[in-house]
This record gives sequence, C-alpha cells and structure tokens, in this order.
Amino acid sequence: MKLSRIALKNWKNFRSLNCELSNRTFIVGANASGKSNFLDSFRFMRDVVKHGGGLQYAVSQRGGISKLRCLSARENPDVEIEMLFTDNNTSWEYLLSLTQQSRGSRNTVIRKEIMKKNGIVSFSRPDTDDEKDKERLTQTYLEQITTNKEYREIVTFLSDIKYMHLVPQLLKYPEAFSGPDLPEDPFGKGFLRTLAKTPKDTREIRLSKIQSILLKTVPQLKDLRFVEDVGQPHLVVTYDHWRPSGAKQTEAQLSDGTLRLIGLLWSLLSDKGILLLEEPELSLHTAIVEQLPELFSTIQRAKKRQIMITTHSAEILSGRGISLSEILLLRPKSEGTDVTISKNIKEAVTLLKEGLTPAEVVIPLSRPDIKQGLLFT
Repeated sequence: MKLSRIALKNWKNFRSLNCELSNRTFIVGANASGKSNFLDSFRFMRDVVKHGGGLQYAVSQRGGISKLRCLSARENPDVEIEMLFTDNNTSWEYLLSLTQQSRGSRNTVIRKEIMKKNGIVSFSRPDTDDEKDKERLTQTYLEQITTNKEYREIVTFLSDIKYMHLVPQLLKYPEAFSGPDLPEDPFGKGFLRTLAKTPKDTREIRLSKIQSILLKTVPQLKDLRFVEDVGQPHLVVTYDHWRPSGAKQTEAQLSDGTLRLIGLLWSLLSDKGILLLEEPELSLHTAIVEQLPELFSTIQRAKKRQIMITTHSAEILSGRGISLSEILLLRPKSEGTDVTISKNIKEAVTLLKEGLTPAEVVIPLSRPDIKQGLLFT
C-alpha cells in the first residue's frame, strides 16, 4: 500500500495544501516554513488509530485544536486532513474534518468523516446514529474496533508510520534526562531498549548490515556489537589500535555522527510503513550525506516502504537520480505556507534541463530573504 496524496486545510502552517507523494519525498523549505508540521500530520493520524491512542489523545498531545488550527484560518476554521491510499487496483480516500465543541467539555469533535473505496462512499459522518448521540463524534470510526473491520488495512498502514530523529545526547547522558519517555520514542531515548527487545537473530542481522556500512564510513572502526551488562544494554564499538584487542568504546564515547548514523540505519532497516526523517544530514560528513539518497532507494527496493525526508542539505539534493517530482518546496506567505511539487515550477524544470542539480535549482528558491548584515546589527 502507498499513501499517494495528502491534502491539509487549516493545519498549523498550512491554510491549504494538496500534493502528490512519491515513494521517496524530500521536503525543502526555510526555517519555520512548516517542514516538521507537515510530517506531524502523518504522526497525528498514526496517533489517532494506534492502540492506546485515539482522536482526543492525538489532539491533546498537541495542545488542543487551537494549536493545530492555522493562524490564517478565517471563514471556515475547521481543521481537515485528507489522504489517498492506493494498493494495486484499489484506492481508498479518507477525509477527517475537526472542530471544537462550542460549550461544555470543549472536546474536539468530528465535523466530517468520510471513507471512499474506489470512489464509492463506504461511510459518511455524521450519520443518523451520531445525530442521536453527539458524543459518538468525539471518536473516529478508524479508531474503533467495532467499526473499523472493513478498513483495518488502512488502520494498520497508519499505525506503522515511524518517526525517528535520534538525539545522541539522550544516549550519552541518560542520567541528565530522567523524565518520562515520550510516546513512540521519537528522539531515541529508548533506542538501546528497542535493540534489547528486538529478537536476537533479527538484531544481529541488522547490526551486521549496519557494521558493513560503518566499516566504509567511520575511520578505523573494526567491529560493532550489542551487549547487555548486568541487564543494561550497550552498543560497543571496537577500533583498530596498538592494543592487541583494539580500543573499545560504548555509546557514551561515540561521536554524535556515529550514533546518528547507527540510529538512521537501524530505522531504515527495521519495521515497515512510512518512515519520517528530519534532517538526516545532521552531524554527518558531507561524503556520507551525498550517499543517503542512494541508500534510501536501496532500502525502498528491499522494504517497499515510503520515506519522507526534511532537509536543508545541498549534498542530499545534488544526486542526479533525484527527480523534481520527489521534492516538495515549502514557501511561507502571509496567509500560510505554500507547498509546490518542484516539477510544477517552470523555472526549476528549465534549469534542470540546462544541467543544474536539483540542489542548485530548488535550494535557492527556499532561501529566506535575509538582508546583508541583518544578523549582526
């Protein structure tokens, strides 16, 4: 299954958005243009359908519907997410429109929830039962086991969405971050526990593949192992050294770049479904960053999963194998951020035909309007 299109209305930065999605999608834009908020629309739907989640949970995790609603929303302030799923000859269209109760508990309620299969309406809400019992509109059909049997493949697909943005300091200094873990562990605080819970054979296969890449990219690295010391999981890396057994380091001594690369490779090799990556170039040498698009493609062929990547990196977008149809350009305006598929920008198509790389074409279009000397006055 593939998520082929997403449309957002009054979602955070986006007053209106409607765009196709590729198997590999790069999201490019200036700071605060909405790249993270775009990815969060996918995480939101995952939170709606996942076990232990639900609509009210997903909204409350983001501070309430007022925090979701675009500041430019006026005539129709409802927040809407619409998704098109395709699988061979079958298509599913799902629309979820949300508002807030005008009085009482002020819960988020469903204005519209519609599912279509191959263009034919499977359900449309509010229905007659909803009119009799308004509290039903505080839950989606997708999150309810009693109503989602026909659409469970959609529920499973959304539940499999994975976001990973490993923060090395969480692994290096765990004692400094003793608070409760965030749901879904988006920043990798529980990364070592995730490795520990993975079946041994699966873990060893994945770590072997990661080691083969690290041997080519991390100087003097000789070996990567997972160990449990008195119940405490650790990553142990051995480097070539004058000592016969080499020099060993745990995650606490590894560089930020090495830890981020390990986390990135693990997330690419594990699970299934859509993978959301934010700025995977952080802490990595440009020679490695240049290879990431090819790595993404290789993983996609093996795992058959979609990958969505936010980036500011010219190195990532310099690959000749990247198509303008894979790049979403975000440009903030006074009435919300515009999102354009780069293939629809005539100037970009022309420049690409003249021999420029996608990076040389698209990144200047995302450049913020900074006047010379402004940052130093």
